[in-house]
Amino acid sequence: MKLDAIDLRILEAVQNDGRITKLALAEKVGLSPTPCWMRLRKLEKAGIVAGYHARLAPRKVAPIASVMVEITLANHRQSDFDRFERVVAAIPEITACWSVGGGLDYIAKIVASDIDAYQRLIDNLLNRELGIERYFTYIVTKTVKEETGVPLAALFGRDDSQQP
Repeated sequence: MKLDAIDLRILEAVQNDGRITKLALAEKVGLSPTPCWMRLRKLEKAGIVAGYHARLAPRKVAPIASVMVEITLANHRQSDFDRFERVVAAIPEITACWSVGGGLDYIAKIVASDIDAYQRLIDNLLNRELGIERYFTYIVTKTVKEETGVPLAALFGRDDSQQP
């Protein structure tokens, strides 16, 4: 699907505020409400808008341990990757996992109640014999920046932001 400038403005607006009203969205992108809403529905139908979510502040609810883990598998057959990925997808504490190129296979983000809970999760993964050859753990001590969305303006060549 080819996106025009109005589509990009719609995407930026709903990415920044998923609860924006139909009227406010139309005003923000410079369209009347009905055509604006029809465009948004088209973007949703195409799968470009994959969902609407609330960004939570979990540390306001309970103490947590955020951990980044580099994982390397012993074997690199597709069946090994598939099995590992199926297991990881089913574990809620693994909040993100990326298959990466380079000297390792995956980087995972794990959120646990504490370091002991994290270690129990890793022990469970190792006991399941998923072919994990090695893993390196990095405890997050401070969040400097978290993902808040895709930088659409920069990706589509209309970056208006001030660069340091």
